Formats: sequence, C-alpha cells, structure tokens
Amino acid sequence: MEFDDTLSTSMDDFGENTQDMEIPESLPMMAVRDVVVFNYMIIPLFVGRPGSIEAVNDAMSGDKLLMLVTQKDAAKDEPEPDDIYEVGMVSMIMRTLKLPDGRLKVLVQALSKAKIRQYEQTTPHYRVAIDLVPGQETEKITVEVEALMRTVREQTEKIMSLRGILSADLMMVVKKSEEPGRLAGLVGSNLRLKIAESQQILETVDPLQR
Repeated sequence: MEFDDTLSTSMDDFGENTQDMEIPESLPMMAVRDVVVFNYMIIPLFVGRPGSIEAVNDAMSGDKLLMLVTQKDAAKDEPEPDDIYEVGMVSMIMRTLKLPDGRLKVLVQALSKAKIRQYEQTTPHYRVAIDLVPGQETEKITVEVEALMRTVREQTEKIMSLRGILSADLMMVVKKSEEPGRLAGLVGSNLRLKIAESQQILETVDPLQR
C-alpha cells in the first residue's frame, strides 16, 4: 500500500464527517519531533520508536484517534512527560504503511486541539486523559481585522519567497483563508519557525492574538 506525501491544508480531502466526530477523553498519545501539528493539517509521519509504534497500533485497533504532542527536545529518544508539551492535536490516522526497515509511515489528519490532563499509562506506550480546547471564532471580520489578515498574507509571501519555500498552491490557500485562527495555523505550520514559536501559536486561544 502506498500513499502520497503531499501535504494538504484542507479537511475536505477526507470528507466532512470527521468534523462532527465524538472524541473520547482517553487516547493513545505519541510524541512527535521537529514539528508542531496544527488544526486542518494532513501530514505524513515516519514512526520508528517502539512506544510510538505501540501507540499507533493501539489507535488502529480502536477508532484510529491519536493524540499528537510535540516533544521539547527532539534529541531525546525516550521523552518523559516533562519533556513533552501539554497542548497538541487529536488526530485521525488515515493510512499506514509498514516499511522494510520496520518503521511505519502514517498519514494523519488533525481534528481538534486538546490539552493533556493526566498521563494514564506510560508503558508500553503513553495513554493520556485529555480536555478539548474549544475553538474561538472571530464574531465579525471588521475592517481592521481584514487589514491585519491582508498584512499577514503579504508578509508570509515575502518571508517564504526570501527563504526559498514559496509554494503557489499554499499561497492560494492562504489567500482564501477568511478565518483568522485558520490563517494563523497555516502560517505557523509553513514558515519553518522554531518549535517553541510554533507551539506558542498553537497554544494561543484568541485567533487575533495568534
């Protein structure tokens, strides 16, 4: 089984039914390195650590939901709870592929932001109790908000161009994003910011502050 590596910035690729999915309070959790997962992201992950593979298997044996949280130090092969941020994304495993070297290639779709309330299990993999973080939508797009969003779009295009990572497809999605929170997530996930900076964007609830 194969799947495309292309990242998507839309949830439409896999239908609308996931948006109304009931998310349980207890989920297997996997720490990820060098990436902060934002809402609306669809991303391929290479999974090699035994505990992470166990977490994926646990999710696949149930509703395919997995809590993804970034670890603070990417160099740690076996991060403890204190080495992992508290806020991450409840994600659905869309496809899996077992590689010849024993690793898994997993395509995940981020569904909802959540915060770890408690670690319920640490071996053979992490399992956590979570609290969903409600999305805070902007009630009205005022002239000032629209001007701010336009500035963000323009600066994003300039920065990506200077860094040599400008993508016509991505910019098209950025320009069509009319919700401040979603625009912030798109920018935060594609500007190659430092992990701590991306995590700060993820943890900011107010979409305008984000």
